[in-house]
Amino acid sequence: MELAKTYAPSEIESKWYPIWEEKGYFKPNMDKNAPSYCIQLPPPNVTGTLHMGHAFQQTIMDILIRYHRMKGYNTLWQAGTDHAGIATQIVVERQLDAIGVSRHDLGREEFIKRVWDWKKISGDTITRQMRRLGASCDWSRERFTMDEGLSKAVSEVFVSLYQKGYIYRGKRLVNWDIQLQTAVSDLEVVSEEENGSLWHIRYPVKDSNESIVVATTRPETMLGDVAVAINPEDERYKHLIGKTLILPLVGREIPIIIDDYVDANFGTGCVKITPAHDFNDYDIGKRHNLPMISILTLDGKINENAPTEYQGMERFAARKQVVADLEAQGYLVEIKPHKLMVPRGDRTNVVIEPMLTDQWFMAMDKFAARGLELVESGKIKFVPENWKKTYDQWLTNIQDWCISRQLWWGHRIPAFYDDKGNVFVAKTLEEAAQQAGTNALTQDNDVLDTWFSSALWCFSTLDWPQDNDYLKAFLPSNVLVTGFDIIFFWVARMIMLTEEFTGEVPFKDIYINGLIMDAHGEKMSKSKGNIIDPLDIINGISIDELVKKRTANLMNPKQAEKIAKQTQKDYPDGFTPFGADALRFSLATLATQARYINFDLKRIEGNRNFCNKIFNATKFVLMQVENHQELIGSGNKKSLIDQWILSELAKLITDVENGFASYRFDLASQRIYEFVWNELCDWYLELAKVNLQSEDKEIKAGTIDTLLTVLEAVLRIMHPIMPFLTEELWQVVAPLANKKAKESIVISNYPQKEDYVQSNQSQIDGFIAQLKNLIGVVRNLRAEMNIQPAVKVPLFIETSNPDEYSGFVNYIKMLAKIETVSIVAKLEDSQAPVAVIQGGRLMLKVEIDIAAEKSRLTKEIEKNTKEIEKMKVKLDNPNYALRAPAELVAKDQARVSELNAIVVTLTQQLAKLS
Repeated sequence: MELAKTYAPSEIESKWYPIWEEKGYFKPNMDKNAPSYCIQLPPPNVTGTLHMGHAFQQTIMDILIRYHRMKGYNTLWQAGTDHAGIATQIVVERQLDAIGVSRHDLGREEFIKRVWDWKKISGDTITRQMRRLGASCDWSRERFTMDEGLSKAVSEVFVSLYQKGYIYRGKRLVNWDIQLQTAVSDLEVVSEEENGSLWHIRYPVKDSNESIVVATTRPETMLGDVAVAINPEDERYKHLIGKTLILPLVGREIPIIIDDYVDANFGTGCVKITPAHDFNDYDIGKRHNLPMISILTLDGKINENAPTEYQGMERFAARKQVVADLEAQGYLVEIKPHKLMVPRGDRTNVVIEPMLTDQWFMAMDKFAARGLELVESGKIKFVPENWKKTYDQWLTNIQDWCISRQLWWGHRIPAFYDDKGNVFVAKTLEEAAQQAGTNALTQDNDVLDTWFSSALWCFSTLDWPQDNDYLKAFLPSNVLVTGFDIIFFWVARMIMLTEEFTGEVPFKDIYINGLIMDAHGEKMSKSKGNIIDPLDIINGISIDELVKKRTANLMNPKQAEKIAKQTQKDYPDGFTPFGADALRFSLATLATQARYINFDLKRIEGNRNFCNKIFNATKFVLMQVENHQELIGSGNKKSLIDQWILSELAKLITDVENGFASYRFDLASQRIYEFVWNELCDWYLELAKVNLQSEDKEIKAGTIDTLLTVLEAVLRIMHPIMPFLTEELWQVVAPLANKKAKESIVISNYPQKEDYVQSNQSQIDGFIAQLKNLIGVVRNLRAEMNIQPAVKVPLFIETSNPDEYSGFVNYIKMLAKIETVSIVAKLEDSQAPVAVIQGGRLMLKVEIDIAAEKSRLTKEIEKNTKEIEKMKVKLDNPNYALRAPAELVAKDQARVSELNAIVVTLTQQLAKLS
């Protein structure tokens, strides 16, 4: 196999993934003697395509899976998708709206069929995207939350919880989305401050000339008032306790009650109580055993419990009419501007209505206590740890979970009713019929909250409740990689239900990744038109296509125009094909522990260059190997530069493995970048050229062997982050470096630092430090004297110990562009530029600009003098001398002496020029 002339990511990446999948590399080996490692993919919703947040998470997961696979673990990355009840139903209903059809026109059965068709399209798109990104999931075990096996697990869990008394049905106040016609959870409600009004309304006291004034932000709900509450300590109203009010517009008598909940200092100190339409009023109503009168239909219209003249009116139209009638009849005292928090559905943006409905609930107190205990005990840990506080706060203030949704798409609740309304909860209709003694049963129309089935993901995907090898090997999984926005939605519920039904925690670590924002720090969303499809980054897209994609579904022409202009400004040339490896490496560098992460295309451009650098470095090594084929495998003797790069390789392995172990993928990837670009390419490959020109065959052979050894190991180190490019290069390099190499880098062993550690590390460090310093000093001299790179000049080294520098001569000549190197006892008296080094001086033999050299020497003297003064302040401090280790103090004193000697020499040189 030969490498292409240039790096072409699309050709490389399209080639390797089908091979890996066909060979079955992604399947666990099920070796009972090997440790197991498992990650459960947070199942993407089948609502469309993946976005950059998905790509970010999946890159992190794939890095961990590939790394542990190479470390010899029995690895499983469990893939799958989520039916996402509300979200998916909305997508399909919008598709129907576009052709003028509603789900009710189709009927439940035909509508569900349409959703399954959409699931196929979206699910296939998602898995295609994941494959293109390089995700090494075991696709043979792919699961969907409404697969037959997972659906059976859902029924099993529901029935069990019902039988234990944790699931119950009751009429409770819930968040009701008028548009979706379903209950939604508190976490699906977004409350934001908006401008509103505070209406002050007079309620007459029965058989009296007195009245009470209440203040409300929702005057239409007064039609369902059942009481007015005052604070028991409010002296203004104590004489009215126990009296009765006449409800304006309705004429119904309602009591005045006392309750500590009422804030005497807010509004008028009197609160209208409408238990069927306010969560706080609901609690007060239960405490005082008040009736609950609902005055709204499920579609947000006034119902039959209100006076006839309002019945059938839409809720906000009814508000206007109620206010007008109150004013006309003299009950409206005043209207004040008022800022208030308005709850809206996060998917529809419709104002949420507290609604009294029959729903299924799960009692959470026992589960929340256990969930807190499992994390507190350390059985599960958050990374970063600060997210534990968020988790604790949510579980400490938990409410019973409304698990029913009035949708058609989802797991139908396994509850069946006879003609008398008796309920029978069972896994199947047959089991329910046995309980009821009749087949004349009707199944509940509601479906379960999506998060109910998702909460079972860690064990339902492993074919629970059947006892099997996968369940034993991969529960608990090792880490859950997820976002902070679903800690309560999903993470907490998985912990509670997995432990309840399996006795195991679902995962050991919870790695909370940051939220990917756009380059301007804005959250990515379709409405903002700033979403980036990872495949557009990988494959490339023209600016015209990108604009078209971002504005395709926008109804507002002005918004579309604004988004088009911003897109053209941000990406005037669209996206060039960067490839999956460059994207993955960029995402790894972004995986800090920050809460929000800005995504900048320039970073990907830089990392595509990095991929190209690796490709070209490999071509260079292969060219050298081809020129010295006879030396392959005979490099037993290693020069100090060979030993140095091997020892640096050992350090790299340690640092990268520490980065993976601590979930600091940014540090691991940065360390790889620095090693490859700086140590390997900028230094070792250049130094290796010198060795390969040596007349000594042993030196040549040692360097050829080291080039292959280091490059092959580096490719394995990088593979978890950059799988495609490393496989392509490794296929050529590995057979040369190791005749026993496996057939793919995917299943090769991760490098072990012990194989590269050198015994004479201090000697290596001293040699390389001095070599780099010498080359650096000469390069600085050249730059300061403005000597062009193509111009080679003689170099003289003044030293009393010639042997100390003889080993550096050939390296200095090549890397510093030097014509000849002469080691002398004393430099000739000349005005040529001189630099001071430890134990000697360096001089470039060139004609000089005296003024420029004077300036250079003056700056050097000032720089060293400042360093001396800084160190003297430290050494003159009595506390430092007393507390610092003696060897550190001695080292600082020696450095001051060295700097003083350098200043003296530089001063003499300056005096000579003057």
